Amino acid sequence: MIEAGHAQNVFGDLDVFLKKIERALSVNIVFRDDSVNISGAPEKVEAATKVIDTLVQLSKRGNVITEQNVDYCLAMNMSEQREKILEIDKELICHTVSGKPVKPKTLGQMNYVSAIRDNMIVFGLGPAGTGKTYLAMALAITAFKNGEVERIILTRPAIEAGEKLGFLPGDLQSKVDPYLRPLYDALYQIMGGESFQKNMEKGLIEVAPLAYMRGRTLDNAYIILDEAQNTTPAQMKMFLTRIGFGSKVIVTGDATQKDLPAGTVSGLDIALKVLSGIEGISFVKLTSKDVVRHPLVQKIVKAYDDYESKNKHLREQTKGEHSSHGNQRGYVRR
Repeated sequence: MIEAGHAQNVFGDLDVFLKKIERALSVNIVFRDDSVNISGAPEKVEAATKVIDTLVQLSKRGNVITEQNVDYCLAMNMSEQREKILEIDKELICHTVSGKPVKPKTLGQMNYVSAIRDNMIVFGLGPAGTGKTYLAMALAITAFKNGEVERIILTRPAIEAGEKLGFLPGDLQSKVDPYLRPLYDALYQIMGGESFQKNMEKGLIEVAPLAYMRGRTLDNAYIILDEAQNTTPAQMKMFLTRIGFGSKVIVTGDATQKDLPAGTVSGLDIALKVLSGIEGISFVKLTSKDVVRHPLVQKIVKAYDDYESKNKHLREQTKGEHSSHGNQRGYVRR
C-alpha cells in the first residue's frame, strides 16, 4: 500500500523511475488503487520490492526522490547494503536558506562527514560531483553558527597568480574572485547572501587565494582548502603548518584534474605519502559511486576512470617489456 502522493514522488513524472526499476531488474510493475503488483523471477521481484520500499521510506521522511536516489538504491540493493541507505538519510547537517536539507546521499559521503566530525584534519579525495567541497562548507557553516569556531576561512590555489593575472582588469581581489566563485556560490546557498555579506565585512568569513595564508597562524577557525591537487609541495606544507589551536581543516581535491605546469609535482600527492598513518589526520576517498550530480556525470567519471586504468596498465606492460629487452641486450654485451 503506497499513498498517491508518495507514489508520484517514488515513481517519478510519467513513471520514469518505475520504468528504470523495471529495466534494471527485468520485472513488470503495475501500480493501481494504492497497490503495487510486481511480476518476474522471484529473486527479481524481491529485489524490486526492497528498492521500492526503501524509496517510499525516503519519501515519507520528506525527501524529493531523484534519479540519483533510484540509481543508488538499485546499486546498494545489489550489494546487499540496502538498509544503510536509510541510515545515511538520518545524517542531517543543516538546511539551506530555502529550507532544503543538506545531508550525505551516499555511503562514501556519510563516511566523509563522520571523518570530518572525528578528526582535526581531513583530506576529501575524489572526482567532480561527489560533494567534497559542498559538504565541508555545510559543516563549517554549522560549526560557525553553533559557536564551535570563530571564523571560516576558505581558500584555493590561484595557479595563474603572477604575470597572467596582471592582464585582467580590476584590483587583486577581482582578479582572483573567478577562481573562488564555487566557494562563494556554496556560501550564498547555505548561509544566504545577507548573512554572508555581514560576516564577510566583519572578517568572520574569509575567502582568499592560498598565497594569503603565508605567515599566519589560524586559531579557532574552520579552514577549507579546495582544489588542493593544484598546490605545490611547498604550498601544501605552508598551509598545513598555519593551523592553530581549536581549528579544523578540510582539504579537498581530485588528483585526476591537475592544472599544474607539466613536470610539477602536486602537493596533494606528496601529502598522501607523507601524512598517512598520523593520528588525527584522515583520508577519505570518494568514487564515481558517490557522484550526486546528474546521473550522466557519474557515467562520464566512470568512463574516464576505466580509460585511465586501462592506459596505466598498458604503460606498465610496455615499460616491463622494454626493461626485459634491455636486460637481455645487456647480458649479450657482457
